[in-house]
Amino acid sequence: MIAETRAKLIAAARRAFATTGYANASMDDFTAEAGLTRGALYHHFGDKKGLFEAVLAQIDQEMLARLNEISAKAETRWQGFLDENIAYIEMALESEIQRIVLRDGPAVLGDPAQWPNANACISAITANLVALKVEGVVRDIDPEAMARLISGASLYAAQWIANSDDPGATSIKAVKAFRALMEGLLVARKPAS
Repeated sequence: MIAETRAKLIAAARRAFATTGYANASMDDFTAEAGLTRGALYHHFGDKKGLFEAVLAQIDQEMLARLNEISAKAETRWQGFLDENIAYIEMALESEIQRIVLRDGPAVLGDPAQWPNANACISAITANLVALKVEGVVRDIDPEAMARLISGASLYAAQWIANSDDPGATSIKAVKAFRALMEGLLVARKPAS
């Protein structure tokens, strides 16, 4: 029953946040849509911001699953790493991610680098870079420092797309530039004779 109540509130709030945004989403509207009271919202999430955090965490988990799936399909670790990071940037073209994660998220929760999922993201990028370094694919650069720079670049690119007047055109420019940035990590290969 508790899980069902939480799920109903999250689903109703997610629809409201995606369509009208955090500021315009009415707690009364989404509690009524869920067939629940404000008391249920306060009991499970504390307040509207707590419910927003739960919605954001759900979307983040879905994004992570999609990114892992993309990475797993690649033929090499490097290609998977590159594809995963570019896919994150391209997710900024999706209206729900634009509104909830990239626009309202920072406005409501502050700097994304301080969100609960940020450390896990940095750790995953760092682990990939360590493995790529051991394999001799990327240059000898501090993996954590580079992970933080990659994370920042991909987040900033995604926010640029989400807030652009022409997200499609901005995405093309952002992905091209990001790809060039990432390719700078590769160890220079001597041409085959």
